[in-house]
Amino acid sequence: MTTERHAQVASITRTIEATWRIEAAKIIATLTRYVGDFSVAEDLAQDALAQALADWPRAGVPDNPAAWLTATAKRRAIDGWRRRERFEKRMPLLADEQRRFEGAGEGELPWNPDEIDDDVLRLVFTSCHPVLAREAQLALTLRVVAGLTTEQIARAFLVPVPTVQQRVVRAKKTLAAANVEFELPGAAERVERLGGVLGVLYLLFSEGHVATSGGDWMRPELAMEALRLARVVAGLTPREPEVHGLVALMAFTASRFGARVDAAGQPVLLADQNRARWDRTLIGLGERSLTRAGELWATRTVATGRPETGPYTLQAEIAACHAAAPRFESTDWRRIASIYATLCRVAPSPVTELNRAIAVAEAEGPAAGLVLVDGLTDAKLLSTSHLLPSVRGELLARLGRLDEAAAELGRAAELATNEREKTVLREKVARILAQM
Repeated sequence: MTTERHAQVASITRTIEATWRIEAAKIIATLTRYVGDFSVAEDLAQDALAQALADWPRAGVPDNPAAWLTATAKRRAIDGWRRRERFEKRMPLLADEQRRFEGAGEGELPWNPDEIDDDVLRLVFTSCHPVLAREAQLALTLRVVAGLTTEQIARAFLVPVPTVQQRVVRAKKTLAAANVEFELPGAAERVERLGGVLGVLYLLFSEGHVATSGGDWMRPELAMEALRLARVVAGLTPREPEVHGLVALMAFTASRFGARVDAAGQPVLLADQNRARWDRTLIGLGERSLTRAGELWATRTVATGRPETGPYTLQAEIAACHAAAPRFESTDWRRIASIYATLCRVAPSPVTELNRAIAVAEAEGPAAGLVLVDGLTDAKLLSTSHLLPSVRGELLARLGRLDEAAAELGRAAELATNEREKTVLREKVARILAQM
């Protein structure tokens, strides 16, 4: 193979990978509605992907890669149905959908990206069916909707890869055995599944905000899809405060996306970001959604007689503090530390405690923050994460303990799984060593 041909094949392979990363959830959701079986739909999509890897380097990339993958998978479904008794039952639905798809016009997608009652949301609610355990709901949805690998999900949950693999396999079998329909549940069931759905969307957004692995600092298309779906869920359950809290949190966070990387794609940390580049439209959405969440929580407080606020709303309040500060130096860190203290009571976790330590360090000084960080060194969930040594190294550097700081940041770089993040940490180590 010539060098030019090799480069061409490599480019096509990257196109296939990008298409799959962005469109896999919609493709699988669409196929699930057609075939009525979640596992079969995923197999069909994977078969179409394998066909693309075989055909596109030879025939070229089609005008609309996602539509090609969907159509190829549908043809495979037809071939399978022709050999099964279910063909006659499914054929009318397929024929109607195929006519609609073919009439959409060359190069158009077989779904409406702005349609509220969409297949991806059906897929999320199906994956969060109460017949599944919470861990299985999250693993299955992140695997299919987010297109994350089992390794990436394992890192997100801080659990072994085989554990995630087992959860996904068992979840698929459980859904099939229970004959779970691919549909949006009724109003009562939506509320029942809401916690699982919000948890999935939050993790989906988090993966887009800071990718767990790979060469990209962010996957903004993933995060914005999570925000879109969260807004849809808010429309379906308008009286649930945590839905609005999650929308607010996502909107405030996404407003900073344009300032989080420089022209070369390198990360720009919060303290160094050009806040003029923050998206004021998204900040406005965050403010409106947070106000609505606050109103609904206040109503519940009156009804129950005890103060109530959920973890997503509390995190949105923290994000609102950052959005309100015209400069990093004017951030109300004492307010943020106070909200984190409440969040630690409402939804305790080592990561939340670590974030509280960062806020305390900004409000009261690095020594106060380091005391809290050192109290987390035995936290099992942080033992394999780069987060703890990264924060500890920063605080040690600010205290002038440069030898220890370099060691901690170096360990953080080894543990980090995102290449951009590794680079940032290694650059910090180099700067510290240059000062010694």
